[in-house]
Amino acid sequence: MEGMSEREYSAHSGLSRGAIQKARKAGRLVVYGDGSINAAASDMRRAEMTDPDQQRRSSGGDSGFSGPAESSSYLKARTALTVYQAQERQLAIQKKKGALVDRARAETLVFRLARQERDAWVTWPARVAALMAADMATEVERQTGNPVRPERPVIIETAILQRVLETHVRAQLDALADLRISLA
Repeated sequence: MEGMSEREYSAHSGLSRGAIQKARKAGRLVVYGDGSINAAASDMRRAEMTDPDQQRRSSGGDSGFSGPAESSSYLKARTALTVYQAQERQLAIQKKKGALVDRARAETLVFRLARQERDAWVTWPARVAALMAADMATEVERQTGNPVRPERPVIIETAILQRVLETHVRAQLDALADLRISLA
C-alpha cells in the first residue's frame, strides 16, 4: 500500500471517517491506484477546495468558532439580535405606559375630529346668518343715522360686509382652536 487508509488519514487530518469518505467522493482527495490516500497531496487539495471556516472548525476550533473573523461576525449578529430584542422590549414598555397608541385607533380619532370640524363649518352660516344680518343693520343704521325703512333700499358696502364676516370667521376659528385630541 502506497498511501494511507481512510482510518489513518482520518487520524492524520483530524476529520471523521465519514468526512473522509465524502471528500473522496467529491474529488477533494488524491488517491493512488491501489485506493490508498496520498496524504500530502490530499492535504493541499483539500486546503484549496475547502472553505477555510470549515477547515478550522474541523481541526477542533474553539467552541464552534473558527477564528477571529468568524467569531467577530457571530458577535456582530448576536449584538444585532440583542439590540433588536431591547428595542422590542422598549416599545412594549412605551405601549403599556400609554406613550404609544394603536395606529388604527389614532386614525379613527383623527377622522372623527376632522368630521366634527367639517360639521362645524357646514353649520356655521346658519348659526351666524341672523347675527350677521343684525350686525349689518346696526352698522347701516349707525352710519346713516336713520332706522332702516322698507321704502328706501339699503346699499351695503363691501368693506362693511367684509369686516362683519372677518369678525365672525375669527370667532369660529378661535372656537375650533380650542378642540383637543385625547388618545388615552
